[in-house]
Amino acid sequence: MVRQSPPSRPGRPVAALAAAVLSAAMLALGGCVTKSDITGVQDDIAQLRVENARRDSARAAQLSDVIRGQQRVLDSLGTSGRATGALRGDLQTDLYNIQQQLVQLQELTGQSQQRLTELRTQLEARNAQMNAAPPAPTAAESSGADSTAPSGGSSTAGPTGVAPTGGAPTGGTPGAGASADQMYEASLAQLRRGSTSTARQGLSELVRSYPASERVPDALYFIGQSYAAEKPDSAAVYYNQVVDRYAQSSRAPAALYNLGLLAERRKNSSKAKDAYQRVVKQFPRSDEASLARDRLKALGR
Repeated sequence: MVRQSPPSRPGRPVAALAAAVLSAAMLALGGCVTKSDITGVQDDIAQLRVENARRDSARAAQLSDVIRGQQRVLDSLGTSGRATGALRGDLQTDLYNIQQQLVQLQELTGQSQQRLTELRTQLEARNAQMNAAPPAPTAAESSGADSTAPSGGSSTAGPTGVAPTGGAPTGGTPGAGASADQMYEASLAQLRRGSTSTARQGLSELVRSYPASERVPDALYFIGQSYAAEKPDSAAVYYNQVVDRYAQSSRAPAALYNLGLLAERRKNSSKAKDAYQRVVKQFPRSDEASLARDRLKALGR
């Protein structure tokens, strides 16, 4: 650190120099000037120059110190700004990821609640039908049953006029739809209880026994749902069957949307975008189309 010299008045060196020159001039005019006088004046002038140079050097050193200090402050501010910007970017990325996870959770929760409500309504309706009292037997049927039953024992034959629950249709009446519905509801009940293996068997049997039933797309969809968490590849197989074979069913948009979610889980953004775009294009008025648009925005289209 250069030691600061006491500040001097700007006019003092000039005034002293002017006074010395004036004195020399007066001596010269008076005729009393000597060589030693001139030498003294020259020495004074030289000393003044040295002092001025020293003061200028001190001021320059002070200015250099100030400039270096300011540069250090600017460098520190720049480093802090870059670190703050990087931290802000990391925080924004983390916040975006959390928001996307919340969106996915809300979507899955909304779908689950909607399906639970729908299934609960269907189950209550089916239970009401199954619990309805059967018609009372006629007198002729009662007498006929009494005459054919062996005395002192019970008949091993089942009740007449009642079709077995969940069995195949017994005639040309439209009973296949009701049986398919019963198998479907029973399988979903198993699925809700966590018996996924039993549920899959029931749903697969429905597809095999009643290939023309309107419940087939639903059965295939829920078989896919039962695999989604543990075996996404198997789930994709059943979702694709719904989309390819039953594109007009109400399950097709959800199956196609779920294919997009599975692709996202595999980090396959291109395949996920393709699935979401198909949902928007093929099923623009479905609830899944709105969800697909949100996912496309999140993936940056």
